[in-house]
Amino acid sequence: MMDNLLTEEQDLSSKPVGRAQGLFGLASLEDRGMVMLINLAFSEGEYAGSTLSMLGRNPVQNTVRELPIVGGTGVFRFAKGYATAKSLWELSTSEHFVVEYDITVSHPQNFHNVRTGSNILMVISLCFK
Repeated sequence: MMDNLLTEEQDLSSKPVGRAQGLFGLASLEDRGMVMLINLAFSEGEYAGSTLSMLGRNPVQNTVRELPIVGGTGVFRFAKGYATAKSLWELSTSEHFVVEYDITVSHPQNFHNVRTGSNILMVISLCFK
C-alpha cells in the first residue's frame, strides 16, 4: 500500500499538491514488473478535490515507463490518457524514492453534452516522494 506526497516539482521542498494513494505488488516471475493501482488525489490548486486513476503494469527496472490513466473524478471526470514515469535516481535517497510523472489526459469539456465530442487535452507534471 502507498500514501505518498505529490509535489509540483522534483525538489523535496517543492509545493505539495496532493497524495498518491494506492496498491502495488510484484506481478512477474521474470523481471521487476509490478501491477499498480494509484489514485492521484489533488488537494491544492486548480485540481483540488479531483482525482486521476492509474492502473497497469509498471516495469520498475526501466528508467522510463508508461502507464495508462483509466479515469478520474471532479475536473477529470471521464478522463483517459497515459503517464510517463521516470525514476530520478540522482534525487532519490534511502528515505525518499523520487519518481516524476508526466501525465497527458483528455476528457470531455462539457459534461452535459458529451455528444459534441469536445475534449480538453491536459499535460500535468508531478513527482511522487
